[in-house]
Amino acid sequence: MNIGQQILGELKSEITEVEYNRYIKHLEYDIKKSSSDMAIFYAPNALVVSWIQKKYKDKLAHLFEIKTGNKVTVKITLKSAQTTKKAKTIKEINKVSSLLNPSYSFDNFMIGGSNQFAYAAIKSVSENPGKVYNPVFIYGGVGLGKTHLMQAAGNVLQNSGKVVIYATVEQFLNDFIRHVKNKTMDRFQEKYRKCDVLLIDDIQFLSNKEGIQEEFFHTFEALKGAGKQIILTADKHPKKIGGLEARLQSRFEWGLVADIQPPELETKIAIIKKKCEINKVKLSNEIINYIATVIESNVREIEGILSKLHAYSQLMHVDIDLEFTKNVLKDQIKENRQNLTMDTITNVVAKDLNIKPSEIRSKGRAKNLVYARRISIYICRELTQSTMPQLAQYFGMKDHTAISHTIKKINDLIEKDEDFKVKIDELTNKLSSSS
Repeated sequence: MNIGQQILGELKSEITEVEYNRYIKHLEYDIKKSSSDMAIFYAPNALVVSWIQKKYKDKLAHLFEIKTGNKVTVKITLKSAQTTKKAKTIKEINKVSSLLNPSYSFDNFMIGGSNQFAYAAIKSVSENPGKVYNPVFIYGGVGLGKTHLMQAAGNVLQNSGKVVIYATVEQFLNDFIRHVKNKTMDRFQEKYRKCDVLLIDDIQFLSNKEGIQEEFFHTFEALKGAGKQIILTADKHPKKIGGLEARLQSRFEWGLVADIQPPELETKIAIIKKKCEINKVKLSNEIINYIATVIESNVREIEGILSKLHAYSQLMHVDIDLEFTKNVLKDQIKENRQNLTMDTITNVVAKDLNIKPSEIRSKGRAKNLVYARRISIYICRELTQSTMPQLAQYFGMKDHTAISHTIKKINDLIEKDEDFKVKIDELTNKLSSSS
């Protein structure tokens, strides 16, 4: 192992795994050109160069000084381009591919029932671009993994030598406007129509933009006709994007349309465990299960929660237990659930158990009604700010002592009946995700 690799190993132990995998692991040390007072590293793209220069250049120099005893200047530069004409053309065309996030991979994408189909489709395309499904259109809410999947495919294909262009619709539009203004549309078309793979995020923002829709249509046609792969993402199905030309809508549906739903409880738990492992945060299963039931559908929220818990724990010098977790997250949870009402909860429980909401609030003693009523009362108590007297009035009980007695029974059931606990967790998760 050369000195450069040793230094990178030292840095790895001092930073998070996410940061290391995203930036540091891609550095290559030039042992031939480096010297006792100069350390040269090559980065794969301008994004990595810029980030390391701002955040880690001084740290690397310090580690070299500790290791060698010499003052060392650290130089981070782009990996040398090949001298062939083809390599120069690729470099020119592929300038925006640096926007690909190298940490997005298939290996660290958590698969569950909510995203399995989309994952399989994108994975298949990454192995056989332009032939299996083209285009692939992935849609779903914010923070569910659409961009992660798209860029995972982009990274695989770029590493295999393909020219990959990734852009949001906003970036595509700004690029278009700039080239129109500069009268250099030939360069714009060369860049977007001569690539091997085009990845466009947030395609819904093409809505009601006639000029850019015209240009995108011709770009789409050129790439599709040449057998090049196109992957698109949006927040809704092509049919539901208003202000979109019919010819574009039909073409978006030509290949494969797949949705990503909010993750089910089991997938959320798996995601949290994976994030804990990556970010080196230790949480008990009890805490992990609690977080999984209170976070919204936006998976990006998980990393923020873990960072917050870790920071509070370090600053306050306390261990992370369930009570600490609830206290740290109470404002966030309150904000997430501010739209939840007893009516909303009762309606969701009633629909899931195939009974009427009015029956849950009745005095009926049939076994299925008592079961549904207990679940509704427990979740209303957990997910709303309702007091016991308010719950008693809503569910037609005598007073708050009746609610207290019911909740005690429910807690006993949760301890003894695993199926009952699973049902409560499932419905709590559904309500937290939709709030």
